[in-house]
Amino acid sequence: MSFDLLVKGGHLPDGAVRDIAIKGDRIVAVEPQLPEEAGKILDARGQLVSPPFCDPHFHLDAALSYGLPRVNQSGTLFEGIALWGELRQVATQQDMVDRALAYIDWAVSMGLLATRTHVDTSDDRLLGVDALLEVKKKVASYFDLQIVAFPQDGYYRSPNNVKNVERALDRGVDIVGGIPHAERTMEDGRLAVIAQCEIAAKRGIMIDLHCDESDDPLSRHIETLAAEAKRLGLQGRAVGSHCTSMHSMDNYYAGKLINLIAESGVAIVPNPLINITLQGRSDTYPKRRGLTRVPELLKAGVTVGYGQDCVLDPWYPLGTADMLDVAFMGLNTTLMTSPPEMRATYDLVTINSAKLMRLEGYGLEVGCKASLVILEANDPVEAIRLRANRTTVISKGKIVSERPSARATLHISGRPNSCDRRFLRK
Repeated sequence: MSFDLLVKGGHLPDGAVRDIAIKGDRIVAVEPQLPEEAGKILDARGQLVSPPFCDPHFHLDAALSYGLPRVNQSGTLFEGIALWGELRQVATQQDMVDRALAYIDWAVSMGLLATRTHVDTSDDRLLGVDALLEVKKKVASYFDLQIVAFPQDGYYRSPNNVKNVERALDRGVDIVGGIPHAERTMEDGRLAVIAQCEIAAKRGIMIDLHCDESDDPLSRHIETLAAEAKRLGLQGRAVGSHCTSMHSMDNYYAGKLINLIAESGVAIVPNPLINITLQGRSDTYPKRRGLTRVPELLKAGVTVGYGQDCVLDPWYPLGTADMLDVAFMGLNTTLMTSPPEMRATYDLVTINSAKLMRLEGYGLEVGCKASLVILEANDPVEAIRLRANRTTVISKGKIVSERPSARATLHISGRPNSCDRRFLRK
């Protein structure tokens, strides 16, 4: 049998060494050794071959807008929201398209091939919605983009937001979103969660809510989301993003809440880079990290996936579309530094995120979509440590990015001329 593409001798995330054969857009064989009969052969010996990275929480309409129309001087969530309100008034649909496509180019080069983006529906023109629907069509052959209808100003707080969410979904947006802690009162937030869950149930779609992105331990909208998911049968289709208030909650209540989340089938998406940056801003010392209780959620059996949230926008002045940066920050801030915990962190930017996004054909098994990444690392933990070079990225059977080795050439007397930061065990 002749293959279109053959990846030879790669180390899979579970440690197995396998050849992977691709025909068309699917993986057709995964074996210890396959005949070298292919249109193109990639030698991956000594390298990690991984399913692609997935980002389950991002804001593509704001990406790469840093400095427009000004910079967030305080670094707070609230100034970022106010600044986005200013940018939203001057940005054009074409500007959003151009920035989104530029960012997706970055993402592809980093082996990130699937993103769930929230798009602001508070602007009655729905420019962001139309822009990202256009982008989704343009990149569909190599990049999976899910879009969430997100009423940034609050579902009930802004006059037309209830109608605008429905308008966005009618235009082809995939998922219903919300931000209950931005409503005027806790009760309005509770009612917004109920209404948005009922939309998801009625339309048979997924729901992904910004929940409790706050240092306030009494912000508990994730509880309502979990209860409504159980009531309406949204298990596996509901996500609570951020959930930073859980960091500050009383331990007894947090334990009860985590059990409810596990029962409800709601997935949780922390965003380590932005959560560690925006939360705790009102603290003196000690300063709270703000990241939600990831180890405890995982132990309870909750599906947790890490998101990136922001890159060069009103909320975050850094970022490179690299999910290994996200994993690295998450590993450090959650203190998940035992070998099993570090290994589990890699799953939070790959298979866990793919699961909660409900991506079809994701993985490295026969029959899966032929999308994978070859990294200059020995294993997943080393990939996180190095933020390893992605030498080759394959999407749906086609090579979409290649990058030379990250090894440095040294000019130091008495030392080898090549520096490899990998820890090569004999």
